[in-house]
Amino acid sequence: MNQTIRIIGVPIDLGQPRRGVNMGPDAIRYAGLAEHLARLGYHVEDQGNIHVPVRDTVPEVQMVTEIARTSSACYAQARQARADGTIPIFLGGDHTIAVGSVGGVTHDTPCGVIWIDAHADFNTPAISPSGNVHGMSLSILLGNGHEALVNCGRTGAKIDASHVVLVGIRDLDPLEKEVLTRSGITTFTMRDIDEMGMSRVAREAVSQLSHLGRLHVSLDMDSLEPAGAPGVGTPVPGGLTYREAHLLMEILADSHLLSSMDIVEINPIMDTSNQTATLAVKLAVSLFGKRIL
Repeated sequence: MNQTIRIIGVPIDLGQPRRGVNMGPDAIRYAGLAEHLARLGYHVEDQGNIHVPVRDTVPEVQMVTEIARTSSACYAQARQARADGTIPIFLGGDHTIAVGSVGGVTHDTPCGVIWIDAHADFNTPAISPSGNVHGMSLSILLGNGHEALVNCGRTGAKIDASHVVLVGIRDLDPLEKEVLTRSGITTFTMRDIDEMGMSRVAREAVSQLSHLGRLHVSLDMDSLEPAGAPGVGTPVPGGLTYREAHLLMEILADSHLLSSMDIVEINPIMDTSNQTATLAVKLAVSLFGKRIL
């Protein structure tokens, strides 16, 4: 195999108040991401981390400005990775990294986005109870939210609602729920997964997006059950099991459409023996083609 995977760290924790997710990229590296991917036959290059200021040094009034600066840098790296013919993996940090990663990989042509998360991240400043920007990332990508973030990289929306499938959703704010319902985004909640089974959910997600020719997978580790992934920024009970998550990755891998990936919201401070980062690496390896037989 001569495909190149490019690892890009985005250690941002500016999108929410809890410290620790800025250490996520190094936790994932420590868990052996590059080594495991190399064993599958990929050439792996690590670009290091995009510079992000320490949260405590950023005044609240400048937070969105700094998120926009980081997002623009991520956008540029994403765009360059695509231009170089590599498959970028973006290591977060909080889920604001998707503003830059998804924006950059869709600069020239659209792609399908599979957003695996306990949350929809579909709030806006007008409806968010907390004001946390990491809960607005998907909405920003569809053109709604802070102007400085909506216009990162290029002006306006970066993706269309019909190009997104949400998987694993189980925690929505009241007004966010109303806006998401009207958006036209295909959403598979945990109830859908319980009733339909992950195999059907995953295959329907691929079927809906396959006409776009490639997929970006945005994996928030809080999509998993907290018992298996305790080290996350915002844990929510009732998530994906170990095997459900692996099956999803395996079916996405079988599509041969994967072109880029995010791994976000790992908080080593909340973790046990790097358990969550280790699981993230195992899931990424399944997504990139590791098979049981």
